[in-house]
Amino acid sequence: MQHDIPLEVMVRKGEMTRSPFQMTSAELENWQRENKAEARKYLFSIGQPLVYEKDGRMIAEFADGRIENLH
Repeated sequence: MQHDIPLEVMVRKGEMTRSPFQMTSAELENWQRENKAEARKYLFSIGQPLVYEKDGRMIAEFADGRIENLH
């Protein structure tokens, strides 16, 4: 059974006021920090962990503060 999902539901679009290529290093750092925080918040809101590499190991961080090493 096939369901047609509108593109607006599947894709979240944002508008940047300035291209990263035109940002100063301070603006770029701030933009990256804000994006990381937004991604973390979104993943936790849908019940997913934030997965990243730390010291050569994959880590899963959960909204409740729990951190697990992934193999």
